[in-house]
Amino acid sequence: MKWYGILIRKASLVITLAAALLTAVSATARPQEGPRENTGLPRIIALAPHIVEMLYDVGAGGQIIGTTDFADYPEQAKDIPSIGNYVRLQLEKVITLQPDLIIAWKSGNPSDDLARLRQLGFEIVYSEPKTFSDIAKELRRFADLSGHSEQGQQVADDFLKQLEKIKESYRDKQSVTAFYELWSRPLTTVAKGSWPQQHLNICGAKNPFEQVSSPYPQVNIEQVLKTQIQLIIQPLSQNQKDREGFNWRDWPTIQAVKENNILTPDADALHRMTRRSLQALDKLCSDIDKVRRSYLSGI
Repeated sequence: MKWYGILIRKASLVITLAAALLTAVSATARPQEGPRENTGLPRIIALAPHIVEMLYDVGAGGQIIGTTDFADYPEQAKDIPSIGNYVRLQLEKVITLQPDLIIAWKSGNPSDDLARLRQLGFEIVYSEPKTFSDIAKELRRFADLSGHSEQGQQVADDFLKQLEKIKESYRDKQSVTAFYELWSRPLTTVAKGSWPQQHLNICGAKNPFEQVSSPYPQVNIEQVLKTQIQLIIQPLSQNQKDREGFNWRDWPTIQAVKENNILTPDADALHRMTRRSLQALDKLCSDIDKVRRSYLSGI
């Protein structure tokens, strides 16, 4: 049974090495107690593209030392080292970087990795904006945490003023019935509780699927055909591997298709929960209003 002895010895060696590695990681994981570099401002790992954008908006972009895949705005963000994605974080890289603060996306980062980082002694705060008003709150909060309170307050105040101006512009507009295509395969739309539904409400667009219980329901074309769709909103992203949306031209009986009322806004700007989303909202409302006026004028 010589082979059995060899197997036992190999297994023992693997266990010993694994134990040694875990011990080493735990020993080096705690944030260093020494003085902060240069400015004394906290060095931050931002675990989502929208968090990166917010930090740049309040003047803290230069303090980001790590982020996740798809953090591509503003342009400087592309140079920030990636330490993972929404599926898995590379904990060893976080330990090497020794951030003073980690800002995580509560519903968009792997919870087990975040729990492990907290166990290792890292300070973690969470981002979870669900409305435009939440963006303003988080801008202020991240500005306070990063040492840029005054700029954060100004940016948040300007954001809320612009939001109110857009709301006021379309508050009493006649509604346009719109289908919001979130995804094409399978065909997926939005409903109450989703991020894009607030865009439709502000712009005066009526969503026939708003009352569906799931915020992001899958639908079939037969369900869409039963509604009187005047407009199709089909956001597209540069980051999508396949940018093709649903081929609405195959369904010319839909009024929106017949009238060529298909909008293709920038999904990255529209769906990313940052100050930039307000600019995308403003343009979306303006484009919807053009469709509204075309119907009202009988064109």
